[in-house]
Amino acid sequence: MALRSGTDRVPPEDCRRLSENSLTLRSVTQRAVHRWSNAIVGLLAAGIASTATGASLENELGRNETRIYSEPFAIEAGAVARDLALVERLERLGYRRVHERPDQAGEFFYGNEVIWIYRRATHARGEDRAAALFGVDLDAATGKVLGLRDGEGATRPIRGGADAWLEPELLAESLRGERADRVRVAVEDLPERVWRAVLAAEDARFFEHLGVDPIGVARATVHNIRKGALSEGGSTITQQLIKNRDLTPKRTLGRKANEAVRALALETEYSKNEILESYLNTVYFGNVRGLAVHGIGAAARVYFSKPASSLTLEEAAALAAMIQAPNRLSPVEHAAALRERRDWVLSRLEDLEWAERRDVERAKSQPVRGKLTPPRSSAPRQFVSWIAELVEDEKPSRVEEGRGFRVETTLDPWLQDLAERAVADQLDALRGQYPKLRQAGLSAALVALDARTGAVIAYVGGDPEERAAEYDHARSARRQPGSIVKPFVVLQALDECGRREPLTASSRIADQPLVIDLPSGDWSPQNFDGRFLGPILLREALAESRNVPAVRIAQWCGFDATAETFERAGFALPKDAPPSFVLGAIESTPLAVARAYTTFATPGRVLDTYAVARLETPGGRGLARSSRDAHRVAGEEAAYLV
Repeated sequence: MALRSGTDRVPPEDCRRLSENSLTLRSVTQRAVHRWSNAIVGLLAAGIASTATGASLENELGRNETRIYSEPFAIEAGAVARDLALVERLERLGYRRVHERPDQAGEFFYGNEVIWIYRRATHARGEDRAAALFGVDLDAATGKVLGLRDGEGATRPIRGGADAWLEPELLAESLRGERADRVRVAVEDLPERVWRAVLAAEDARFFEHLGVDPIGVARATVHNIRKGALSEGGSTITQQLIKNRDLTPKRTLGRKANEAVRALALETEYSKNEILESYLNTVYFGNVRGLAVHGIGAAARVYFSKPASSLTLEEAAALAAMIQAPNRLSPVEHAAALRERRDWVLSRLEDLEWAERRDVERAKSQPVRGKLTPPRSSAPRQFVSWIAELVEDEKPSRVEEGRGFRVETTLDPWLQDLAERAVADQLDALRGQYPKLRQAGLSAALVALDARTGAVIAYVGGDPEERAAEYDHARSARRQPGSIVKPFVVLQALDECGRREPLTASSRIADQPLVIDLPSGDWSPQNFDGRFLGPILLREALAESRNVPAVRIAQWCGFDATAETFERAGFALPKDAPPSFVLGAIESTPLAVARAYTTFATPGRVLDTYAVARLETPGGRGLARSSRDAHRVAGEEAAYLV
């Protein structure tokens, strides 16, 4: 738990407290906690998550916290390792590449014949998973995945991707996507001036108390008696962490007692270093341009455009000062008010002998100079909004109470990046090709499904460059799909063809002028090239997307029968739809079209799409799992032929 000492100004006894073995502290705290009544011990057991898997406090969720994850990525036998983008995926997850078999979690080795991965401890697929070392055997010539090696080198086949997988990637930390990306920091990587400033502002006796500071409580009690109200809480950093993670913001004696008991318990489970690091990575630093900034790493980047490790003494004190009232003490908008509070923090650092007077005076002489870098949320906003709707529909009362969730989605982050890049590049190309579109509100959508399951693996609901846009073109924008529906015309013809003998791929269709008498007048469909080819094979008519043959096929089998196939596949047709529906003159969404096309992959059944694989409490208790239903649209043979 040692923290790196970056200055000789810190009293030696404080450095010893900081780095000493935490076992003595834990045993003292445990004895104190065991003096409480059985009822309180029961409360502790119910309120504190188990750490049996070795997961860090930073990776555990409080009762009020929400995290939305991708699906674990399965490495399947027969796949080509390069096509799986394993190196890129591991680097996204923060793994370090080494030159031999890894010996600690978070490392990997990539060779021609084997890839060794030391997967971190994680929670995935509804279970806490311990850290695990495994090797992926490759065919040296082709790079195909052959099987697995365990830590002892024994090989065995991969069982459907259930054995070899990478942990989920964090997508978002709120249901509404209103949180900025966090920049996680390790305490040992921060200069003392940074974390000492936070302690000076919030909890100077942090390394001396056991989670609750009697001196701070006494001081707050006297203050509250004088004020005649609960205006000061005397909370330690541990208590603040508990309050933000687990409790309501209501100021009541009952909540304060609960907070205190949980704080004592937390300090029996974790070291001071872990608690401080979790606090620094989660504490709130205000809302900037609609995004909430959490953690000192993100705050340093947003307000001073630098990493937290590079903060000067005055900048560190300014951020520490913000914690009291982050939206009223912004370095950018409220510099004068923040300077007063910052100078108080600097004075506290001097009083505590954590900073030299000359350094404090120099820091006080500096104005508050914020340099704003707008916060960013890398979460796919429209996808997260969809997840929020699904969660709210499933557990409305829990959402209303402000309780947290652990959501495992179906999204593949690597494919999501490729999808966003593809959409952005295409929009840029269109703007370059058509100058009038440069000032227009041009957007696009993309949906990719796992055709074996219906899982949504990539989802772009609008222009990826417009991160704040909320309108979801993938689910809400109803457009005419056009010729993309013609395979369903052919599907009906090959499967049933109404009450007639089904057609075949070699049936001849007349590509000749056609007039259909409608109540609104005669309708004469035309081909896109304005030509007629005469009799052609059905397979040619579909491959070349000929309009007139498509209408003739639907007319022969019956427009009503064709409409029934459309509806079974999930296309919404208006009542008494005109024959032009067979050419895509209907309205649908990208998600509905992608779902309909699973008919050709199954084959013959349409899969219900789903985006949430598992919904759990923050502690990992299951709340809901995805339903993966399907229903028959047409026979397997007809779907296969199409």
